[in-house]
Formats: sequence, C-alpha cells, structure tokens
Amino acid sequence: MAVNLKLKPRPVVLACLSLLLLFTALGSARAAEPTVIGIEIRGLKRIEEGVVRRLISQQVGEPLSPQKITTDIKHLYQTGYFEDVKVEGEPFEGGLKLIYVVREKPTIRKIDFYGNKEVKTEDIQKQIKISPGSVADTVLINDNASKITAYYESEGYSLTRVVPVVRTTAANQAVLTYVINEGPRIKIKEIRFTGNKALKSGEIRAAMKSKPRRFFSFLFKSGYYKKDDLLADSERIKDLYFDHGYIQAVAQDPKTTLTPDKKWAIITYAIQEGEQFRVSKTSFAGNKIVGTEELRQLLATKVGEPVSRKLVRQDVIDLTDRYSEHGYALAVINPELIPDAKKKTVAIIYRISEGDIYHIGRIEISGNQKTRDWVIRREVLLNEGDIFNSKLLRKSYERINNLNFFDSVTMDPQPVPPKKEVNVDINVKERPTGFLSVGGGYSSVNKIIGMVDITQGNLGGRGQAITLKGELGGLSSYYEFSFKEPWLFGRRLSLTTSIYKQRQDYLDYNREATGGEIGLSKPISENTWISADYRLEDATITNILSDASPIIQDQAGTRLTSSITPGIVRDTRDNYLDPHTGSRNSLYVTFAGIGGDNKFLKVVAESGWFLPVTRTTTVSLHGVLGYGTGLLGQELPLYERFYVGGIYTVRGLAFGEGGPLDINGQPIGGKNEVIGNFDYIYPLVSAIKLKGDVFFDTGTAYDSLVPRDFRYTSGLGIRWISPLGPIRLEWGYNLNKKPGEQTSRFEFAFGTFF
Repeated sequence: MAVNLKLKPRPVVLACLSLLLLFTALGSARAAEPTVIGIEIRGLKRIEEGVVRRLISQQVGEPLSPQKITTDIKHLYQTGYFEDVKVEGEPFEGGLKLIYVVREKPTIRKIDFYGNKEVKTEDIQKQIKISPGSVADTVLINDNASKITAYYESEGYSLTRVVPVVRTTAANQAVLTYVINEGPRIKIKEIRFTGNKALKSGEIRAAMKSKPRRFFSFLFKSGYYKKDDLLADSERIKDLYFDHGYIQAVAQDPKTTLTPDKKWAIITYAIQEGEQFRVSKTSFAGNKIVGTEELRQLLATKVGEPVSRKLVRQDVIDLTDRYSEHGYALAVINPELIPDAKKKTVAIIYRISEGDIYHIGRIEISGNQKTRDWVIRREVLLNEGDIFNSKLLRKSYERINNLNFFDSVTMDPQPVPPKKEVNVDINVKERPTGFLSVGGGYSSVNKIIGMVDITQGNLGGRGQAITLKGELGGLSSYYEFSFKEPWLFGRRLSLTTSIYKQRQDYLDYNREATGGEIGLSKPISENTWISADYRLEDATITNILSDASPIIQDQAGTRLTSSITPGIVRDTRDNYLDPHTGSRNSLYVTFAGIGGDNKFLKVVAESGWFLPVTRTTTVSLHGVLGYGTGLLGQELPLYERFYVGGIYTVRGLAFGEGGPLDINGQPIGGKNEVIGNFDYIYPLVSAIKLKGDVFFDTGTAYDSLVPRDFRYTSGLGIRWISPLGPIRLEWGYNLNKKPGEQTSRFEFAFGTFF
C-alpha cells in the first residue's frame, strides 16, 4: 500500500545514557572521561565507510566528547543519506569503543507521474532535479514536488496540487510517484483597479504582463492566471506610476475572485497613488573631464517635468555612453534622488566617477574553424592601441553578426586596470554557409516547377559569395550565376556580378530574356552606402494573342536594355535577417538609354522601420513609392512596370491584381506604385528563432497622376530563421475582394524579410 512520504529524523540519540552506563561500569559516573580506543561503523550497504568517517569529528585516542558526538550525529543526518543514526559504546582494551549505527534511506528505483492529463510527462520531467538512483530524501522529494507545482502555476493551472508518494520494497528500494491533481486552467476574465485617478485603467493594463483572455491570446500564450506574473505586475504598476512622477504610489498584491466554475478569475489591484512629484533641479558631481552643460544636454530628464525613473535610467545610459565612447571604460554614474515632501519636488544629483582613459589591448578571435581571422577582424572598427570606444565596439558586433556566417557572436571586453587597457575577446560559433536546395512545387501559373539552388556564402572562408540557381517549370524557366566580393582590393568596396537567362509564358504573350549585371557599392559613412549597377538585357516578346491589349502588341519583338542604376542606402538595423530595431531607407534611379533600344526612367524609394515594443516583439513599418516613365516618345516596357500583389508587395493578392488589368483581365502593371506594410512580429519558439506575424497591407499600381483604387489585406504569417535560410509563410485575406479574385491566399518564400 502506497503511503505519503513524510520522513522525519528520529530525535538525535545522544550517547548520554549509554555513556552513563559505561561510566558506571567503569566504576564512577563522575570519573574522568574515558579515552576512545576504537570507532566502528555498522549498517552501511551502499554508502562507503570513508564518507561516514570523514564526517566524524570524534577521533581515536582522544577523550570521549559528548559535544562532538552530538555534532557527528547532526552532520550524518544532514547528508540526507540516513533515516536513523545512533551512537553506542562498549568497554574496549581499557577504554571505550564507539559504534556508529546507521540505517540508510532507500534508493529511488523509479519515478512515476499520475494524474497529469493537460501537461505532458516529458515536460514535467524537465522541471525536476531528482532521478532514479537518488536517495529517497524527504527534503529533496518535497522540493521537487514544489517545482512541479510552480511549473503548473506558470502554465495557468494555479489550483494544481502535487503529492509525493513513496512505496518502499524489501530490497531497500523505493518507487516514487508524484500524484497530480491538475484542476482547471484558470483564465483571466477581467483585471480591475481601484483608487486610480491619475492614470487610466487601460494605460495601467498596457504596462502589465498579465492580460485578460481575448480572441488572439493564443498567439501570445497570454490570458492565463499566473500568480508570479500577477505579483510582479504590482511592481510594474508601481514603476509606471514612478515614471509619471508618483514616487509614493503603491499597488497592493492583487485580490483574486474565481467564478463558480473556477475556470475564470477576476483580478483587482488596489492602488494608492499619492502626490505627483516634479523635478526641481538636476546637477552633477565629480565631473572633471566633461563640462556640466555638455552633460546636461544629454539628459532626457527636464526640470519642471514629472520625475521619471525610466528617464533617469536612460540618463545613466546616455551619460555612461558619453564617457565610454571617449575612452573612459570604467566610468560610473550613480543618480541620487532627493525628494522634498512639502514642495512635492525631487532634486537629482548625478554622481560621476570618471576613471581613466583606457586603450584597446589585445583583440583575440576564437571559434572560427573555416572563416579566416582577417575576414572577422576587418569588420572590427577598433585596432589594438586605439582609445576605447563602446559605440564602435557595439557597431563592430553588429557588422560581424550581419555577415550571417555565425549562429552566435559574443564580444567580451575585459578591462585590465593596471595597464589601463581593455582586451576584447570575440568568440563565434560558425553555421553552415553552403546551401544546396533541390525541390519542386506546383503553381497555377507555372504548373510543375523544379528548383535547384547552390549557394556558398563564405567561399573558402574569405567572405565571398557565389550562387548558381535554376528553376524549370512547364511555363517558365530561370537560370542565374552570381558572384560577390565584399572587400574588393582589400578595401570596403563591394563588387557584384551576375548573368541570367529567363523564359516566362503568360496567357497573352511569351517573354525570353538573357542578361548580365555588374555593380559596385561603397560606404560613405558607417551606415550609408552609395552604389552603381550596370545591366544589359536582351528581351524578346513573342506569341502575342490577337486580342491582347495594345500595350502588349506594341512591344512585340526583341529589344535591348542598357541601363545604369545609381542608388543610396542608409541601414541602421541591428540584424539584417531578423531586425529588432533600426531602419533601412533606400533610393534607386534607373536610367535606360545608354545604347540599347529601350529608353525609360524608373525611381524607387523604399523605407522600412523596426520599432521594439518589448524586448522580444517588434513593429515593422514598410513603404514603397515607385515612379516610371518612357523617354523620347517610348512607353515604359511591359516588364519594367510595377506589379502589386504577392508576398513581397501586398499579401493576399495574386501577382499584379493590385494594378491595371488588360481587356482579358490579365495584369499589365502600372507606371507608378504605392505600397504600405504593417507587421507585428512576436516570438513563437525563441530557441529555434521561430516567430509569428500579424500584418496589414495596402497598395496599388496605377497610371494616373494620383494613386487610386487602393487594395487592403490582412493576415497571419510565420517567419523562421531556419538552418537552410530564412523562410516566410504568409496567409493573407483580401479585405476588398473583386470579382474573379480569391478570398485569401497562402504563400511562402525563401529569402530576406523586408
């Protein structure tokens, strides 16, 4: 029969009674303490005798010490190995022989879980720190029961009870079973506040981690009752009030009311706001190198405004950066807030310990097996001996990370105060940069498609990239070879070259093209590049249907395009593949007419901004403006017009559906385009860089002077930085569906996220 394990150490059995009898036997209870002649250990089965002897302080040859024996018994109990410990004594060769008698606790042979239905056994096993072979120690067993309970609470099962049950076998082994009564998974129905006047309830809820259960809560794994989160939210509410000047505000621990079915919880926070405090004065102490006025210009905190802990923290960061960007690697800023309760003001003193100027010591690179050291080192904006600069160090980290050669990059600056130097250790973990993809698919336009893509992004560990790709379908084919040298002639000058051949059969016509491109790109500042690309393409339009639109019929035959595209790009994203902060803004102007047959001008401006909402979630705002026109009396070529619709423009629309159609309902693109994309990106499985996306798109392609007929879509997506490269899966819903269009579309792509 299984019983609940509630082991309690037997009262410590001191040697007093046994020793008293011994003393009597020796002739006098008040005589001098006898000498210990020998020590024997009895009852050991699994534990080595040496382990016990090392814990015994009473030594052979010493007088008997009841205090030491008491201590020895306590120490043996504290190991957790024994159920019972006692000390006996017997006369031995004119002295005393001590016998330590122990009874070992059983060994856990097996661990079971009973009653868990909502949570998988393997998930529970990951939480506990006890395993078969462990001693059946009461403290350890109950501690792991608490771990299981805490895990259930973190998943919203706050009424879960876990009871450990131990069944001991004859062989002094035990089977441990954790009996779990899960109870319902409690969802938060409502979060209420009392006492709040200065801040609205919605503003307070927005600052909390806990959220009421809503329709989209499953996307964010939110809306469940989690006690630890609710208690932590009390501090978040307090911090929010502090950021608005209410430095005495208190949010009491929440009161929870369960609905009768115990499936929903109503949470109530009682708030005491207090009075608002404003900044009366900002001053500095200890600054000698940097002037007070220069430091004051860096402050986000302003006199007369409500005091804000958030702004003070930002001040500390900005002030520290000012020093560390000029060599003061160990500068310390400590803000001191001095409130005046009568005037309801706070004076802030930024106490500064400037320290000394540090230089860069050694720069060591490790972890790179394939990538040459100089490929990494050339991305570091500091050299050994340079004055330390934290800003350049952060930018160096971003540049190495954006090579996309590594799964992880760590840059660890190590100050060496005696030398006034900072050593920089750069450790990288390489990822495979060779990519082979062989696959196939089906498209309503191209029918069956076969694809091969061979890419080496770090050729020979030298940072060069080479790509050979091919796509072959029933109605299309595409072949391309490209090469990129990011540091031409050892300078930060990027060279890209490519040649390609393409065939596409449309409903109204067929197009074949052969071309090549060469481009140069050079930085004019740390985040800004200028570029120039030259393209030469020979394109032929054939098999035009007799009832095709005039714009198609007018472009029948073969035409040569010779174009040059200067451009400028400013990119401050923290990560090119998976940005969390920063922006990318670009402007490209294509002029065709340097020889060749086609004469046209195209201008494309693109802007993408990434705004962090939390530490792991991001809002992405992306927009495109495009303008095109024929020159010298020519029309803009059909294949140079703007086509809106698809995963890279307006998701949820088919290719070209967001622009003009011909008389047969086929897309012919527009001379101009406007596109806007809004994305909210959040983590799904952080460990494998899997993220979710909620988006809203709008856009149109048009020939008129002003944009018209905007299209609107919304939907969900998944983004995964997989071992094979970035993958996007998007489902878009057409919000203003037209006749002949699909209500929604599912699309996927490999490539860089916009």
